[in-house]
Amino acid sequence: MDYRLLTEEETLTLESNGCWAEDWTSVNVADGFDATYLHHVNFYGEVNLGAFDKTLEVAPGFFKHTGICNATLRNVTIGDNCLIEHINNHINNYVIGDECHICNVSTMETTDGATFGEGNLISVLNEAGNGNVMLFSGLTAPLAALMIDRVADKDFTSTLRKLIRSNIEQRVPEVGHIGNGVKIIDTAEITNTHIGDDCEVAGARRLSDCTLTTDFENTVYIGTAVICENSIIADGASVTNGANVSNCYVGECSQLTNSFTAESSLFFVNSFLANGEACAAFCGPFTASHHKSTLLIGGMFSFYNAGSATNFSNHAYKMGPLHYGILQRGSKTASGAHLLMPAQIGAFSVCLNKISNHPDTTKMPFSYVIGSGRDTLLVPGKNIATVGLFRDVIKWPRRDIRPFNGKKSAVNYQWLNPVTIGCALNAWNTLQNIRKEQEPADGYYTYNNCKISCHSLQCGIQYYAIAISMFIDKYIRPTDTEAITLPAQLDTWTDLAGLLLPVQMVDEMVCKTKEGLLTDIQDLVNWLNASNNSYEANAEAFALAVAARYMAISSADVDTFALIKQQADEARKQWKELIRQDALKEMSMGDVGQDVLDKFMEQLDKQAI
Repeated sequence: MDYRLLTEEETLTLESNGCWAEDWTSVNVADGFDATYLHHVNFYGEVNLGAFDKTLEVAPGFFKHTGICNATLRNVTIGDNCLIEHINNHINNYVIGDECHICNVSTMETTDGATFGEGNLISVLNEAGNGNVMLFSGLTAPLAALMIDRVADKDFTSTLRKLIRSNIEQRVPEVGHIGNGVKIIDTAEITNTHIGDDCEVAGARRLSDCTLTTDFENTVYIGTAVICENSIIADGASVTNGANVSNCYVGECSQLTNSFTAESSLFFVNSFLANGEACAAFCGPFTASHHKSTLLIGGMFSFYNAGSATNFSNHAYKMGPLHYGILQRGSKTASGAHLLMPAQIGAFSVCLNKISNHPDTTKMPFSYVIGSGRDTLLVPGKNIATVGLFRDVIKWPRRDIRPFNGKKSAVNYQWLNPVTIGCALNAWNTLQNIRKEQEPADGYYTYNNCKISCHSLQCGIQYYAIAISMFIDKYIRPTDTEAITLPAQLDTWTDLAGLLLPVQMVDEMVCKTKEGLLTDIQDLVNWLNASNNSYEANAEAFALAVAARYMAISSADVDTFALIKQQADEARKQWKELIRQDALKEMSMGDVGQDVLDKFMEQLDKQAI
C-alpha cells in the first residue's frame, strides 16, 4: 500500500481529537484516510494507517464506524477499515490487516527474537527426552508420526529439521502479523503471536509465542481465560473455557476446552479434549477425552476414547518419566483404567482396570485387555463382535468437519486394513499354535505377559477368521480368466496417525529425503498425502497375499474367487449376528429401549463393511 505524510489540516484535526505524536512526520496514511475517526491516540515510532470509510459489524446487527480510540501505537501498520479501541497499554511492532476489530486489549507486541511458536522442539511420548517433534505451521499428523517413528535415523532427522527451519525462514516475518477480518476483544496480552485471517480471540488471558493459522475459511477461535504459550493452533481448531496450552500443536478442527491442561503434546484432526490433562501425548485423529480426572501422559493414540479417570504412569520408580506406550488405532480405556508404561496395545482394543505388567498385544488387535490383580487377562478378537466397534467405525467419517478442499492431514478410515488384518492373520496363527503347543494351567494359556482362557482362545480364532475373510473379499477383484499367481510376500504396513501405507514406501521416501531429492518440507507433506491415493491398489495386493497365507494356496482361479466370496458372505453374516446378539444383551440389561434397539438393527442391516 502507498502511504503519504499527514497534511497540516489532518494533523490539527488529530490534535483537536486528543491525539499526540512523538513525531508527526513518522505517521503515514493511505489515500482516503479521515482523521475524524481517531480520538485519544498516541503515536510512537513509525505508524502507517489505512482508510476509515465504512462501518464494521461488532455484534449481530450492531455496526460501529471504523477508527481508533484510546490507544497507544508504536511501529504499527494498520490496514483499511479497522476498529481499534480501548488499548489499555499499547500495540507495539505489529502489522494489522484490513477490517479488524481490536477492543479492550491490554498489550499487543512483538519483541526481539520472536519465534511465534515456529521451530519449537518438543519431547512427545518420552517426557524426559531430548525432543523429537519440531512444531511449525505446516505440521500434519502423518509427518509428526514419521518424526517419532524415524527419530533414531539421525541423518533423516537432521535433514528433516533443516527443511523445516528453511521453510520457517522463508515464511515468517520479523514482526507480528494480524490477518484480515480478525477479532480480538477483552484479551489481556498478545505477545509474539501471528494470527491468521478471520480468527477470533475473545476473553483470553495470554497468547505468547504462538501462531494461529487459517485456510479455506477454516478459522481459529480462542475463548475466555485461555493461556497459550509456544504453540501452533491450526485451521479450524478452538481453545476455550480456561484451557491452558504450552508447547503444543493443536491441529485441524481439534477442540481443547473446559480448563483442559496440555504440555508438550500434539492434537490432530477433530480431536476433542476437555477437563483433564495431557503431557507428552501424541493425540492422533479423533482422540477424545471428556473427564476432569483423566490424564493422558507418555502415550500415542488415534481414534481413541478415554474413559473417566483414565491414567497412564510413565515413571519407573525413581528413574523419572522415561517410559511411554502406544495404543494403536481405535483403542479405548474404560472408566478407571490405569496403564503402567511401557505398554503396547493392539488396534481397536479395550483396556479395563489397572494393567501393570507391561503387556504387548499389538499382534492381537480387537481384544479386551483386562487388569486382574497382578495378572492381565487377554480376550483376543472380542471387540470385533461388539456394538461399540460397529458404532465407532461408522461415526468417524461423519464427524470429520474439515472443509473438503482444506484437509491438511490424510486420514484413512478403514478399520479392516492391511495393518489390522496383518496383525489379525498373525493372531489367528498364533492362537492355533498356542492351543497346539501349550498345556493350559488352571484353564489359562499365556501370551506376552497375558493370560488367555481356553474359551477366549477358541472364540478368538473364530473372530479373527471372520475379519480376515471380510477383508479379503473387500479388496480382491475376481478374475474370470486363467488362474493368477498370488504374492508370496506379505508386506509390512504402518499407520502414521491415520495414514496407512506400506513400510517400503516410507523407506523409499526417507532415502529420497536424505539424498536431497525432496528439497522442501511441503514436498514431503505432499508426498505423504499423495501416498493415500495408492491405498486401494496396494491394499488389493496385500489382500491377495493374505488370501495365499490364510487359504494356504499359491494361485487363484474362478473357483477360488467364488469360494472367497462364499466364505466372506458367511463371515459377514456371522459378524452381524454377533453384533446383533451384543445389542440384544444390552437391551436385556435395561440399558436401552426397544425403539433404540430397532433403529440400531436397521442401521446394522443396511451397513456395508
